[in-house]
Amino acid sequence: MACAFLIFPGVVAAQDTKPATDVPAETPVVAEEKPAPYDPQLVRLSEILGSVQYLRTLCKGNGDDDWRQAMQQLIDKEAAGEIKRRERFTAAFNRGYRTFASVYTTCTEPAVVAEQRYRAEGATLASEIVARFGN
Repeated sequence: MACAFLIFPGVVAAQDTKPATDVPAETPVVAEEKPAPYDPQLVRLSEILGSVQYLRTLCKGNGDDDWRQAMQQLIDKEAAGEIKRRERFTAAFNRGYRTFASVYTTCTEPAVVAEQRYRAEGATLASEIVARFGN
């Protein structure tokens, strides 16, 4: 509650001169950050998804958004309401995307191989996360 006074100094003055009924009854609730023990693996998976999104778009040219949608689903399921975790996963996805964007501007054989390897690493990582931490 003291933080609200630091952020909104006018609230303190308003409370001195106005009745308490003018103060909003509810304050927004922010979910507590709960890093999972597999967060490092999810960060790596996020980076892989960003890399594959770039490479698939570059080489397939169809502009499919499958990998970006998979990333959004991961964020929605794993970090709903947890701003810092969402930011970490999003930053990792963008880092993976930009890393390959800075190296490959056209689809080459090495780009195709990199995409295949990253997909394989992502599949292995996802399987390991489920096997080790799944229900």
